[in-house]
Amino acid sequence: LTVNDLTTSFAIRNASLQAVSDVSFSVEEGDCLGIVGESGCGKSTTGYSIMRLLPNNGRIESGSIEFDGRDLTKISEKEMRGIRGNTIALIPQDPMTSLNPVVRIGTQIGEALRIHNGASKAESYARALEVLKMVEMPNPEERLNQYPHELSGGMQQRVGLARAFAMDTDILLMDEPFSALDPLIRAQLQDELILLQEKLNKTILFVSHEIGRAH
Repeated sequence: LTVNDLTTSFAIRNASLQAVSDVSFSVEEGDCLGIVGESGCGKSTTGYSIMRLLPNNGRIESGSIEFDGRDLTKISEKEMRGIRGNTIALIPQDPMTSLNPVVRIGTQIGEALRIHNGASKAESYARALEVLKMVEMPNPEERLNQYPHELSGGMQQRVGLARAFAMDTDILLMDEPFSALDPLIRAQLQDELILLQEKLNKTILFVSHEIGRAH
């Protein structure tokens, strides 16, 4: 993934606020790149620009985002939907913003498999159980049939990781994924993530406001 001179702005009333200005970086397959900065500096906006998930008043003004031989700023929304969750997965800071409160965990983890790969319900549930075990979810069989509100914050983040691993995505874009957790759980999950990244040769963009965490 290579980002060249990315500039993203937001229309606010009659003005334009530039949130990201001429940002460039690249990350090779299997590497982990930390994007670090203070709150409000544009870290998350950079990530959401890569995913093309900006709010209605946001737009990429200039620059390129090259992935797998294509510039993501120039492809259609239909093509982009084929990339989101399939080859690039976003794990947000607050997992509850991405988990449907009225859908069981097993269904949510297997959703991308059914959409992108045409997997059956049985196949998607089997894969959901497999990845829950991979991220060391306690009592994974029980969690499949639970709803997000029945899980702790740490368990919800494990579900976020499981959803990303279910599709065997090329890149994990992690937007301060553990910042809302207590320090002990945060350290545990980050250590487990590093082991999984090395084992599965995942490419990770890790957004954080803590230099120590990104290290």
